[in-house]
Amino acid sequence: MTTADHRAPGGPRIYNLFPTLLGPVPHWHQRLPAIADMGFDWIFLNPVQLPGDSGSLYSIKDPGRLNPALRPDQQAEGGGRAKPARNDDALLREFCAAANKRGIRVMLDLVINHSAKDSILVDAHPEWFARDEQGHVRSPFVRDLDDPDKVTVWEDLAELDYSERPARGAMLRFWEDLIGRYLELGFAGFRCDAAYKLPADVWGRLISGARKRDADACFFAESLGAPEEAVEQLRGAGFDYLFNSAKWWDFRAPWLLDQYRRFRDLAPSVAFPESHDTERLAAESGGSARESRFKYLFAAVFSSGVMMPIGYEFGFRRSLHVVETTPEDWERGRAESPFDISDYIARVNAMKAATPVLCEEGPQERVTDPNEPLVGLLRRSNQGSQRCLSLINPDPEQPQSRGVQQLADALGCAPADIREITPAAATDGDGEAPLESLANRNDIQVPARSLRIFVRD
Repeated sequence: MTTADHRAPGGPRIYNLFPTLLGPVPHWHQRLPAIADMGFDWIFLNPVQLPGDSGSLYSIKDPGRLNPALRPDQQAEGGGRAKPARNDDALLREFCAAANKRGIRVMLDLVINHSAKDSILVDAHPEWFARDEQGHVRSPFVRDLDDPDKVTVWEDLAELDYSERPARGAMLRFWEDLIGRYLELGFAGFRCDAAYKLPADVWGRLISGARKRDADACFFAESLGAPEEAVEQLRGAGFDYLFNSAKWWDFRAPWLLDQYRRFRDLAPSVAFPESHDTERLAAESGGSARESRFKYLFAAVFSSGVMMPIGYEFGFRRSLHVVETTPEDWERGRAESPFDISDYIARVNAMKAATPVLCEEGPQERVTDPNEPLVGLLRRSNQGSQRCLSLINPDPEQPQSRGVQQLADALGCAPADIREITPAAATDGDGEAPLESLANRNDIQVPARSLRIFVRD
C-alpha cells in the first residue's frame, strides 16, 4: 500500500486553529470564512479532549470527553432553569461539516504516546503503561540532540508501553476504536504527536485500520527534534506527510537539504514559519510584516505542505501555551497586533495551489554557492517537466542581484520561457516596492529579506 493513494490532491495548506484561543467550539465557526479566504484547505486542531490536573492540552485525562473549556456556556432557559450543554460529539461533527462546506478538511491531534498521569486509562489499564525500576508509571522524556546530558522530563505525563506483549493488542484496539469514532464525526486526518516514539508496525496497523473505515484518511507525523534513525524507522508505516525543521534553517548550512533528501521518499514534508511550540515570529522580529511574509513564503515554496498557526496573519506576539492560553489572549485590535497580511497569505496559498511542482516532494538542490549572498533553490517535478527556482535574499538590509541568463541556465530553458510567480506584497503597506519585469533585463534584483519565485513549465 502506498501513501500516494490516500494523499489529498496538491500539497496541504494547513491553518492551526489553537482551540483554547477561540474558546467554545461554536466560536470556531466565526473563523471559517477568513480561513477559507486565505486559501487553506486543512484545519489542524490541537487536542480537544479533557485534560488532567496539569491543565495541559497534551496531558489527556479522558480521550473520549471534550475539554470543558470548549463547551458553550450554559444559558438560562425560561424560569431560570439551566440549559444543558450540547452533546460534545454534535459540536465537533457540526464544525467538521461546516469546514467541509468551505472545502476545508479538519485534522485532530492524535496523542497516543502518553496520557496524563491522572488519566482514567492509568486506573483502568495499568498494564498498558511503562514502569520504572520501582514499578511506578514512567514519565516520557527527551534528550537534547546537541547536549545528550540535557534531559527534559514531562512529569505530568504517563508513557504508554508499545513493546510486544499480550497487553498491546487491547491497547491498539482501544486506539483503533477512538480513531474510528473521530472519523465518524467528520475528521479527515490526524497529526500524530511524537510519532517517532512509536514503532512503525504500530502506526502501520492504526493507519491501515483507519483507511478501512475511510480510504482518504490522512496521517501527518510529528517528529521534530527526533534523531534521524528514529524518523527513519517510520518508513513503511503509511504516513502521508511529516513535519520538517525548515523554520530553523539559516539559509547556509547543508543540514536542511540533507534532511529533505533523506526523508522525501518516506513522506512529503510540511514546513512552517512558527508553530504552537515556538515563540511568535512577530515577537522575535519586532512586529515586522516583511519578516512574516518572508518566512511564510519560504515555508510554502520549500515543502509540499505548509502550516501556519492562528494569529500569524495578524502578527500576534503572545506565544500559544498548552496550559495558559484563553480567549483573553486574542490580540487583534490591540496595539501589539501591528499588521494584517491575510491578503498576502491568500496570494501565497493561491500560487502554491496553482504550481504542481510546489505541491510534491520532487528533487531539490541548491544552485548557488553557499557563500553567495543569494540562495538559489531548484525544485524539479516528479510528475512532469515543471521546475521552480526560488531566489532567496536573507540579507536584512541589502538587495541582491542575479543574472537572467543564470536563471535560465538553472531552469534549463531560454529566458523568454521563464515565468515569475512571486506573490505581490505591495498592498501590505510597509513601503516594499513592486517587483520589476524580466523583459529586456540582464539581471534581476531581489529585495532585502525576500524571495522571488520563477518557474519553467
